[in-house]
Amino acid sequence: MTRTIGRWLLALALGAIGVLHFIQTRGFRVVVPDWASRITRMDKDAIVIASGAAEVSLAAGLLTLPRERRRIGWATAAFFVAVFPGNVHQWRTQRSTPGLDTDARRLGRLFLQPLLVAWALWATNAPSRPRR
Repeated sequence: MTRTIGRWLLALALGAIGVLHFIQTRGFRVVVPDWASRITRMDKDAIVIASGAAEVSLAAGLLTLPRERRRIGWATAAFFVAVFPGNVHQWRTQRSTPGLDTDARRLGRLFLQPLLVAWALWATNAPSRPRR
């Protein structure tokens, strides 16, 4: 029951932030490092929209695909790892986004990231156990 609540809360948070990426695309551009645009050959708006779509998709998967729960847990954890460089970039450049408008909040976000990874794995019971 506790993992179920954790999974629902994680899905709601991911979904809400994902939708916010669509509504306030320009506000999230500051998180995207210049090198990310060069590597992906996408402009910053497209990267923000793509990350929002990924968040909404992961949220939907967490709630609707119980047979794929572990895989989605690992995918969610991987997503949190993948966006971490953007969080570091935001902290280093001291740029604000919704809810992250002070240096302390931006720094705190960096320490939140490993907890989000752990939450995704825990809520989906993702660490695989050897099968017998």
